[in-house]
Amino acid sequence: MSDELLAAVIVVAIMLLVGFPVHEFSHALAAYRLGDSTARFMGRLTLNPIVHFDPLGGILLGITFIASQGTFGFGWAKPTPVNPRNLEGGRYGEAIVAAAGPISNLVLAIAAAIPLRYILSNLTLVDQVPTLALQVLYLFVVINLVLMVFNLFPIPPLDGSKVLFAFLPPQVAWRWRPVLEQYRCVLLMLVFLVLPARGMPIGTRIVGSVIDAFLSFLVGL
Repeated sequence: MSDELLAAVIVVAIMLLVGFPVHEFSHALAAYRLGDSTARFMGRLTLNPIVHFDPLGGILLGITFIASQGTFGFGWAKPTPVNPRNLEGGRYGEAIVAAAGPISNLVLAIAAAIPLRYILSNLTLVDQVPTLALQVLYLFVVINLVLMVFNLFPIPPLDGSKVLFAFLPPQVAWRWRPVLEQYRCVLLMLVFLVLPARGMPIGTRIVGSVIDAFLSFLVGL
């Protein structure tokens, strides 16, 4: 097994054991702090990876990320149950809960980027640290940035849609939310598979551009 493939396998394992649980726990914690105990009552206010694991989402993440050797990954954990009616702040409370997940992915990316950037900036350390360790750190940064950017797209059921609805005028949100939720699968396919932008789907182009900007800022690459 090549170092690239082994690094992808390790990162998938870390995401299933740490990344996904942190993402969903962040949703649950934000909801709990804002007055909704639904996730807590259902045992989701925890970092236990077992309760957050979704078999299909986990398998897809493993297949896509390992097969592409870290260049592409798609998967999900079990969605955290939230009752928006219990949240303080109304629509803004729902937006905060939704944003908590992607923000947690950014925090994880930063946590891995700090040592990676320090090592890469020190030629002596680069020669001493195993290549596999550097690849794992890099791919962990990348996959968390992918999940953050992807989840912030304003298309249901992604977290970004709830953030969008919170800042739209109430009448506009009330009118368009059911439509967007009804056609969410079609919209996701159009954005990430059909609509072109300089040789690739527009969603992929946006995700890639944002990730490149974050990588340049966080890691210096």
